Amino acid sequence: MTGETTLMFGVGATKAGTSWLHRYLAGHPECHLRSIKELHFFDSLEEGRLERVRAELDEERARLAARPVSASRARAETRARRMADLADWSAALSAGTEAGYLDYLAAGRGTRRLIGDITPAYSLLPVGRLKRMATMASDVRFVYLLRDPVDRLWSHVRMIARRRANPGEAIGPRAGRILARVLAGDETHIAERGDYRSVLTRLWAAVDPTRLCLSYYEELFSQSSIDRICGFLGIATRSAELGVRVHAGVPVPMSREQRRAAAEWLAPQYDFVAERLGRVPPVWQSHRVGV
Repeated sequence: MTGETTLMFGVGATKAGTSWLHRYLAGHPECHLRSIKELHFFDSLEEGRLERVRAELDEERARLAARPVSASRARAETRARRMADLADWSAALSAGTEAGYLDYLAAGRGTRRLIGDITPAYSLLPVGRLKRMATMASDVRFVYLLRDPVDRLWSHVRMIARRRANPGEAIGPRAGRILARVLAGDETHIAERGDYRSVLTRLWAAVDPTRLCLSYYEELFSQSSIDRICGFLGIATRSAELGVRVHAGVPVPMSREQRRAAAEWLAPQYDFVAERLGRVPPVWQSHRVGV
């Protein structure tokens, strides 16, 4: 990479707009993002599972190769690009090095100034790994999106319920059972993704504050918010498709009792963010006051 390249890490939070942000940046003329949104390189490196991730990639590539090629030129090109990216990333994982990772991100960059990796699981990385990531290029920037704690939790719960549901099963009851387990201290993988106190404490310990952008999901879908993120990343502002949502969850409402219990359980997160950031969107305030 040249000294002019900006390396961007989108580190979360889960269900807080990271897929929408990836889509926006991937379409920006000054950005070069590969078609695989979540690379999971650093968390896999920490946990010693690079080979397992590589095997999953190869399985996905085999499934794509077995599908008939679409008559639509655009879809055929998207499929070909995805397969090429999967092959390139599998090869990079085989090497398992930071140099190979950076080469993968930059391949095909041309003159575009920003490359990046948006993987919410990186928010769980230890301080030492985050510090290492912050020194991987001369210009490294981190973006972390926050969403109302209750809304984020319920969206995450619904996503997990949909993945676990049997064909034709309504996910509402399953989501309710998963939520109950989270509030009881189980399903910690869900709770950890919304532990703003833990995540932000580690990010602030590892990353220069001038290289860390925090933004609220509730304000993300506005041109002013996008302009602020573009300014932080050092790229020109560009209009966004503000009415489009990516990976929107199945619309299952929370009961009043579920919302009350979740808000009580998440009260420390509301308090921490309000105290440390000084301002939260109105929906955060209403949910917190409603406890």
